[in-house]
Amino acid sequence: MAILSGGFFANAQSNLNKPWNANWIWQETDGPRDTWMCFRKTISLDSVPSKAIARISADSKYWLWINGELVVFEGQLKRDRLNETYYDEVNLAPYLKSGSNLIAALVWYWGREGFSHHDGGKGGLLFEADFSETPIFSDSTWKIKRHSAYEHSTTGGQPNFRLSVWNVRFRATNNTLEGWQLPEYDDSDWKPAAEKGVPPMLPWNEMVRRPFPKWKDSGLQDYTNSASLPGSGNDGIVEGILPYNARVSAYLKVKSPAGKLINIQTDQYDGWYDFGEGPANRAEYITKEGIQEFETLVWMSGNTVNYTIPEGVEIISLKYREIGYPAEFTGDFTCNDPFYNTLWNMARRTLYINMFDNFMDCPDRERALWWGDVVNQSGECFYTLDTTSHALIRKSIKTLVDWQRDDSTLYSPTSTLWSAELPQQMLASIGWYGFWNYFVNTNDSSTIRNAYPAVRKYLSIWKMDENGLVQHRRGAWDWGDWGTNIDIAILDNAWYYLALKAAIPMATMSGYAKDTAQYSSRMNSMENNFNRVFWKEDEQHFRSDNLAVPDDRANAMAVLAGLAKSEQYTGVNKVLNEQIFASPYMEKYVLEALCRIGSDSLALVRMNERYTEMVESKYNTLWEVWSGLKEGTINHGWNAPNTVLSQNIVGISPVKPGWTVYEILPKMGGLKKVSQTVPSVKGDIKVYHTKGHTNFTTRLESPKGTKAIVGIPQQKVRSININGHQIWNNGKTIASVPGVSSKGVKNDFIKFMVEPGIWKIEATLE
Repeated sequence: MAILSGGFFANAQSNLNKPWNANWIWQETDGPRDTWMCFRKTISLDSVPSKAIARISADSKYWLWINGELVVFEGQLKRDRLNETYYDEVNLAPYLKSGSNLIAALVWYWGREGFSHHDGGKGGLLFEADFSETPIFSDSTWKIKRHSAYEHSTTGGQPNFRLSVWNVRFRATNNTLEGWQLPEYDDSDWKPAAEKGVPPMLPWNEMVRRPFPKWKDSGLQDYTNSASLPGSGNDGIVEGILPYNARVSAYLKVKSPAGKLINIQTDQYDGWYDFGEGPANRAEYITKEGIQEFETLVWMSGNTVNYTIPEGVEIISLKYREIGYPAEFTGDFTCNDPFYNTLWNMARRTLYINMFDNFMDCPDRERALWWGDVVNQSGECFYTLDTTSHALIRKSIKTLVDWQRDDSTLYSPTSTLWSAELPQQMLASIGWYGFWNYFVNTNDSSTIRNAYPAVRKYLSIWKMDENGLVQHRRGAWDWGDWGTNIDIAILDNAWYYLALKAAIPMATMSGYAKDTAQYSSRMNSMENNFNRVFWKEDEQHFRSDNLAVPDDRANAMAVLAGLAKSEQYTGVNKVLNEQIFASPYMEKYVLEALCRIGSDSLALVRMNERYTEMVESKYNTLWEVWSGLKEGTINHGWNAPNTVLSQNIVGISPVKPGWTVYEILPKMGGLKKVSQTVPSVKGDIKVYHTKGHTNFTTRLESPKGTKAIVGIPQQKVRSININGHQIWNNGKTIASVPGVSSKGVKNDFIKFMVEPGIWKIEATLE
């Protein structure tokens, strides 16, 4: 997939905080909902500027053409802020020419709330550019016309209430605007646009620049089965097969009589019907006489695009356009077992399909910023996608804290349609695996400093009980995971402890060092009382008294929080071997805990057993629940077994912020070969491990500005060579190698710190 030329952010800094002169423009009325509006503006240039930076915003989405050439496909981010609206910044110079130039924009106003969009109640376009000292502002000199071919669909239902988009319905016989994006089109009967005001103004308030580049755009592509698609409709479904679960705009070119209805939707349109709460979105096209083309523009997601094409319609071409978040698949994992390679790639595909305007739980049912999901998704980004993905995490953090309520509670998805606090998800979000993990991977202290005031307010509403542990908060939804046997009390304490653990360094860097005393006091209280209340000595596991059997999630989180003692690991290991209550959301933590306690072989076995049905299915994404479409979506963002494979099995993770120091402590279980490329903020880190009967080898490519602590599993090591020089023999360091220093033996690893460069570390085993 390629990004269209004339990318975002060219000369971006010069436009930050620059006052606006342009007006928001629209028709005289503010709506109505589900309106498609066309805008045209002709300008004259004496010469083509080297740069022509435009700032563009719309309510709700826009498509932009310059001189008839498509420049921006689906511009504008959904409004997930209460008091701000995003704008795009685009260099239009590559599309301009000397003389007359036409700017044409199609704007779709939704007029509908959603789980990740806040409706302002007004449609609008905002455009401001400086074309080599020729200023262009949206104002009443722009011409405007409502696109009458777009109708509000009243057939077959609309998307469920969580989605802010509508179904698209296009009646070609009403299309009187054919070619309206072209310079030669006659717009003499179009009306002047109505000026609504200059930013900042209600309902759009302050304008903030889009935090990442525009979408990847594949252009129109053939379906994988294009050679076998039929040449005519028969009132049935014509299935265009996509190469993988993708976000697409669907296209058709047909020859037809007038008045034929073609329905377009994906296989995931109602693929989670069990919830009974309404479908995803689709498109309807009503033909005119003759040869015609149509593209849905609005995206749908799925594995296939299903066209219902009536008899009498000749099919000339069916295609799709994939659009996606502007990050590349630069991280990579491989091992000698194809099962885990497939699983890792399925997890990455699942992550990617759930990234767009915001992180999503799923791209069909909700498209919502559930922050429990984001915790897992953000952790995946650091091992699978390039650093452009970090911008979506930053955006998500800001969105979460900006919607904090006056009573200090946090909640997600941030929407006027939803207000329920899920306490455990919020603790996970602001804590060790959420905000702090973002900082450790990026060293972005500014985002943490801006977020910490919301963190401290949220932590302040949690109270301690008479047992010296955290007092349970039901919130509006007392949820810890899907499934049964959820040990809420233990999970409360584990998540709260991890939130406090993260809050201490966040408070210090944010200028609130005095907060740390209470955090430390509460952590000490929990350390002193957790085992007394929850550890069942005779049964050798953690369990609340109201449960009959131990919860795998709770025992795993006791380990990960550091509240379990090493002598309790044997009992915990037994629980994690025998109990399988965790949903895919919490399974990631169970697998990580197994690696933490030295049961990496069991982690791989459990991962294989739990994910086999998904890996062997016809899908290439991972599911919301283990039973797939019987109970949930087949593309749910909280699945993160790839993080476990990368971070725990390959064993690579940051020690100091921004990967300035990182460690490689492999726990390979029964695998013989594993490798990982980490697209860190310091550059790509590449590590390869091979394990044989008589040797263990690590190869490392470490970028500038880093130090790597490399661990060789201690068992039966006789000697160690680094880059051909023997450095360790029979339990002792015997020589030195430039750029290498011994870090001793700890936690079953013989450790060395190495400077940037290429290293080959070979251990001979007894």
